[in-house]
Amino acid sequence: MELNICHLYPDLLDLYGDRGNILALAARCRWRGIEPVIQQASLGEALDFMRMDILFLGGGSDREQGLLVQDLMRREKELRSAIENGLVVLSICGGYQMLGRYYQMASGEKIQGLGIIDIWTVAGAKRLIGNVVVEIEIDKSFRTLVGFENHSGKTYLGEGIRPLGKVLFGHGNNGDNREEGVHYRNVFGTYMHGPLLPKNPLFTDMLLELAMLRRGSNTRLKELDDRLEELAHKAMVKRLLK
Repeated sequence: MELNICHLYPDLLDLYGDRGNILALAARCRWRGIEPVIQQASLGEALDFMRMDILFLGGGSDREQGLLVQDLMRREKELRSAIENGLVVLSICGGYQMLGRYYQMASGEKIQGLGIIDIWTVAGAKRLIGNVVVEIEIDKSFRTLVGFENHSGKTYLGEGIRPLGKVLFGHGNNGDNREEGVHYRNVFGTYMHGPLLPKNPLFTDMLLELAMLRRGSNTRLKELDDRLEELAHKAMVKRLLK
């Protein structure tokens, strides 16, 4: 079995080790005998969102965000259609912000977003930096995610739009309401860098299972020996929530 994973704008959106998320997805596929087919695509390159299983967008600066939104606007209908069809998307920081309505810079200028999800971002007076622990629901159980955030943008969710999880430590979307990220259909937006996925194998596997389910496979993923990953994860949670 193959899974098609697209790393969009790897040359422009790759802050704080975000490329490690692709490495984690690929490794956890190969360890199970699933062949990851990795596509790297940048400005102006051909994209077929419907043929993708997982789309990844990393973090970048305000300037890069403006350029990339212009590029994606030409394909907004195709991306929106794929998302409504269940495409699994992981978007980090700048990639997360681009899926929303707009990003308002400190000058008051607005960078128009794709408007696929009813969220918006406003530049804050100070950066929100540090380790973060978030409680999310996976398989009807509450679990933790750990990561690292570094953003000045403060993101707000529209009515009926649910966050990825609840902040137990750190700032999250805006430092005010204890919400972190967004979860819309199979789209997961977050401010957690680090990279996120190597530190959170349960979440990584959830993304893979959602992608397989969209393909029509109801087979559960083969369990892996995650003792080292879990020890590292628990050590971080214990340190931050002591």
